[in-house]
Amino acid sequence: MPTVRFTPADRLLLALDRLLRLAPPPGRRTATDPCAELPETSELSPTERQHAAALMRVNHAGELAAQGLYLGQSLGARSPLVLAQLQAASAEEADHIDWCRARLRALGSRRSVLDPIWFGGALVIGVVAGTAGDDWSMGFVAETERQVQAHLDDHLGRIPSADRRSRAVLEQMRRDEIRHGEDARRAGGRELPAPLRSLMRLASKLMTRTAYRL
Repeated sequence: MPTVRFTPADRLLLALDRLLRLAPPPGRRTATDPCAELPETSELSPTERQHAAALMRVNHAGELAAQGLYLGQSLGARSPLVLAQLQAASAEEADHIDWCRARLRALGSRRSVLDPIWFGGALVIGVVAGTAGDDWSMGFVAETERQVQAHLDDHLGRIPSADRRSRAVLEQMRRDEIRHGEDARRAGGRELPAPLRSLMRLASKLMTRTAYRL
């Protein structure tokens, strides 16, 4: 199958279209749902089910924000290799979105009502990071994934033990995010200044605390 090459203008239109529809990126994704072979548990209490759903809503919001970041960064990507890496990671993040949405449905819950804000805000940040150059853009990916790993470690410690399906999703997401960060560092990602890393952590905390409830 021939490779489809998009201009920056094409990618911008795709980004705007996806912002309006909150849709995952186009293309064929083949990753198997990591909890597909596990039975749905009925052992969760109403409180545990509500808590698990809130955590998965936070993770869905984070994965949607990752889509915005990668889209924004791809608009300014200069190297074809960096662009291809961003697109490959974006496709995997789309699988994460699908898995989180499936868990939300199974737990009888909903997505964050602020999803358009998470996506749109991340898109703008991604454009800024991409415009700064490929080395800074990849450094931004590496730091983002480092913080996401810490966030997932926290959720793995808080998810109800009986919810094996959500745990399986989070564990696979964690493995993927670690690999994305390692790939970004190998691609020449620069270490971000400490104030910027702190600002990123602050923004992440704001999103996670808000999405847990809304």
